Amino acid sequence: MRTGNEIRKKKDRRTAGLIVIVLLAAGVAGYFLFAGDEATVLETTAISESVPPPVAPLAPVPAPVPEVVMPEPPEPSESPEPPILHPIEPEVPDEPLPELGGSDKPVEKALGEIMGKKGVSLMIPEELIYHIVVTVDNLPRKHLPASIVPLKRAEDVFVVEGRDETLAIGAQNARRYGAYAAAIKATDSAKLVEFYRRFYPLFQSVYRELGYAKANFNDRLVTAIDDLIAAPDPTPPIRLAQPRVLFEYADPDLESRSAGQKIMMRIGQENAAAVKAKLREIRAQIVR
Repeated sequence: MRTGNEIRKKKDRRTAGLIVIVLLAAGVAGYFLFAGDEATVLETTAISESVPPPVAPLAPVPAPVPEVVMPEPPEPSESPEPPILHPIEPEVPDEPLPELGGSDKPVEKALGEIMGKKGVSLMIPEELIYHIVVTVDNLPRKHLPASIVPLKRAEDVFVVEGRDETLAIGAQNARRYGAYAAAIKATDSAKLVEFYRRFYPLFQSVYRELGYAKANFNDRLVTAIDDLIAAPDPTPPIRLAQPRVLFEYADPDLESRSAGQKIMMRIGQENAAAVKAKLREIRAQIVR
């Protein structure tokens, strides 16, 4: 029953976040939970500049001063390589890895063997490695654009209850993610990590192309996982605010959280507990 409530179709902000983490680290889990329902609205302000009319010189213009050629500044010394906190040994594949541009089919096939046809049907099988890496990189940040998440949005709509001061996430909203959480619990963590290690050179190459030339992608994945696990577990009802079009958490502390943590809080306590348990399993295997 919807208590004075409507089921409203809103794009849940940064919903895609969770996905990557598990999909990336383990290949699947999190990806089920990202429904990317919210779009971030950016306001732009046009700034007009008035150019003052030229002012006539009050004195003769002095003769030009000979140009002084300054010496070239010394090249900055190369910054030291950041330490690798969580090294990971890629698995030696039976067959050579495909080129990044031709990796979608092999990656989709490998994930299908782990998640089954139903799981793979939730993915957007285009530039999978790239989108997984970008998603993982953005999960611990404040914003996670839905367009980068390699998953299809969850069905149904975001459910809210009440209005004004009593506006909150609807008790029925967690049902949207129940099937995904069940799939995550049933996923073999060891096989997910095996998939990750097999294709790790491709993940690392994309991460370097993003500008992290000396960084270790596995370190970033562990950071993202730790951030998701650290998500608070607020007691329902979780109050919302709607200052404009999109919903926000009414509690400033919750609203200030990362994109990934906001997703964890939205999917419901039971689902979040299942995801966190799976993430802990995966983390234990990729930090050895």
